[in-house]
Amino acid sequence: MNKLPTKAEILEWIEQNPTKAAKRDIAKAFGIKGAARIDLKRMLKELEAEGHLEKRKKSYSDPDRLPPVSVLVVTGVDGQGDLFAKPMEWQGADDLPVVLMVTKPSDPALGEGDRILARLTQVKADDHAYEGRLIRRIGTNPKKVLGVFRKRTEGGRIVPIDKGADREWSVADGDVNGAKDGELVEAEQAGPKGRMGLPRARIVNRLGDPSAPKAVSLIAIHQHGIPDDFPDDVIAEADAKSPIDLGKREDLRDMPLITIDPSDARDHDDACYAHADDDPKNEGGHVVWVAIADVAAYVTPGSALDREARKRGNSTYFPDRVVPMLPDRLSGDLCSLHEGVDRACIAVRMVLDTNGAKISHSFHRGLMRSPASLHYEEVQDAIDGRPNDRTGPLLEPVLQPLYAAYAALKKARAQRQPLDLDLPERRVELDEDGTVKSINFKDRLDAHRLIEEFMVLANVAAAETLLAKKTPLLFRIHEEPTQEKLESLRETAQAAGFNLAKGQVLQTSHLNKLLNDAAGTDEAELINLSTLRSMTQAYYGPAHIGHFGLALRSYAHFTSPIRRYADLIVHRALVTAHGWGKDGLQPEDFDTLEQTGAHISDTERRSMIAERDTTDRYLAAYLSERVGNEFTGRISGIARFGVFVKLDETGADGLLPMRALGREYFHHDAESQTLRGADTGLIISLGQHVKVRLAEATPVTGGILLELLEIEDQKISQGSRSPAGRSPRRKSAKAKQKKDKIKRKVSRTRR
Repeated sequence: MNKLPTKAEILEWIEQNPTKAAKRDIAKAFGIKGAARIDLKRMLKELEAEGHLEKRKKSYSDPDRLPPVSVLVVTGVDGQGDLFAKPMEWQGADDLPVVLMVTKPSDPALGEGDRILARLTQVKADDHAYEGRLIRRIGTNPKKVLGVFRKRTEGGRIVPIDKGADREWSVADGDVNGAKDGELVEAEQAGPKGRMGLPRARIVNRLGDPSAPKAVSLIAIHQHGIPDDFPDDVIAEADAKSPIDLGKREDLRDMPLITIDPSDARDHDDACYAHADDDPKNEGGHVVWVAIADVAAYVTPGSALDREARKRGNSTYFPDRVVPMLPDRLSGDLCSLHEGVDRACIAVRMVLDTNGAKISHSFHRGLMRSPASLHYEEVQDAIDGRPNDRTGPLLEPVLQPLYAAYAALKKARAQRQPLDLDLPERRVELDEDGTVKSINFKDRLDAHRLIEEFMVLANVAAAETLLAKKTPLLFRIHEEPTQEKLESLRETAQAAGFNLAKGQVLQTSHLNKLLNDAAGTDEAELINLSTLRSMTQAYYGPAHIGHFGLALRSYAHFTSPIRRYADLIVHRALVTAHGWGKDGLQPEDFDTLEQTGAHISDTERRSMIAERDTTDRYLAAYLSERVGNEFTGRISGIARFGVFVKLDETGADGLLPMRALGREYFHHDAESQTLRGADTGLIISLGQHVKVRLAEATPVTGGILLELLEIEDQKISQGSRSPAGRSPRRKSAKAKQKKDKIKRKVSRTRR
């Protein structure tokens, strides 16, 4: 061991290595080991007390930055008529930054002293550091209405699109905001009843044609009954919240817990950090920290915020907007782990061995300050040798240890064998005006998988801790497939030339073998889709059943309390189990866990359907300009009324109605999911390659109709089914043929 450095040497080293200023880095630099670390810690404390050194809030990023969503106070208008504001919360060393408010004609008038919630963009200007756009004025929560504007001589009326609405709204001439007759508009209540006894509204957003892309998500919100307006008492309660101080919490602010999210992330609810375990008994092991926003500290049981969060169950995400579970003051600000600001969190420290197996874990209620908010692509670029200004200083001390821990977790995953489906996810990219710019499939980077594995590990730790402490909770439950669905999958596999063995207790490893056997073949997508369809739907409940798909005995959602009520329940259970405070799970909550689980499972399904319907409408809008074009695809579903085709280019699902399949009559076999031509014996089955022509795309409904041109490179004759328009003679011998699934499965050459 080297001798202890002097205080001057420590300060000089920190000045020369600003990105490696943690105690562990200093100890490594000077070769300090064992008991000498205690002396080093004492010296660092003395330097801090003497004012020469402060905790490393500047180790990796500039803390003198405001979060992207902040509470501001309007300071007034200057001589040029520009409106300025300043932040309510500021922890930087420099003077308070000035924010120039960029207003829209539909924004309400703002005056000096108004408290507002604003979305900020950092700029370089002489008289201001940020530009702000108003989200809303704090303390106001006008009622919203969505409808079709009908122009009158003076002003007009709004006819709500909500089927449950029983009245129109009156719009004064000065509140029309340029809306035209027949446009879909978003409006807010403007005052008491006006003429004709109708409530008054002010148009705040013109959405144009009701069938236009920008209106798609709003229509889905109303169609599926997703609550998108917060009651006044909920807004008031959220606005009254303020940042949480350290108090009795553990101080984690010198730990470089970074967030890694999509580039367009609306919130940051999880952060992570990893380093090599210095315990000699765990050589080659890793320590992984996962910190989650402490929503339970803000949303307490029985409060207005809690009632509304339970009602919504979860946030709902659309390509152009999000309907949050919590108001902006929490979801976009106080409960979002923005870089450079103190945030309350619940963190779990997990120790892994060299093969990624979890040896131990512990939970901590703390206060953190994230040094960086990164996105997946830039993190992956840094690891692949292309760091930028943000990731470069973090590469060696933070990113590489994260990937080293992930490499160990991959070994544990391979041993556990969770279900490994390969189903690309679509990404809808919109222009600023809401039109579809492109439809792509999302990239699956190691950066995505890293975060997923860390979150799974943290979720397991939460479930195991609460089970050990005998604290009731909501599990994420995924039961194994039913025998009927399993048999259907087995028949599909056999028809495609693969095997799923019988006579054994089903494990995910058996399904993975089937998926691996099909990988790289023409039947890969068919097998993946069929396996997915054989799965039961996951749900929330208090029963300890396990998660089949993840091959885990104990699993509970812990990592996203901003957007899932189930996670908030788990956070409260952890607070109760550890005796951290009075904001934990209450005794009266224990008896209603089953009902809560059923309710939020329903809201989750509602959001999934609304998100899917919205994507379908965007896809239809995108394809509506390409009617008549030819596309390739795969048969993804078969019904009595027609065939569903997934297009290769966009992943859109279109329908081939029976009339589009050619001249002959087709017999439908629901059990084998096939159609058999009565004349030719042509078999149409899942997974077959087809070429189709786009006949119709309707953005309002999301419907896509196709015409069949080729199936497995065999041209299909078009026209009526018979010269006289009558159904042709059905060949009863073929129709009643014995159902030998393997022999009759194909009309094409198998591998």
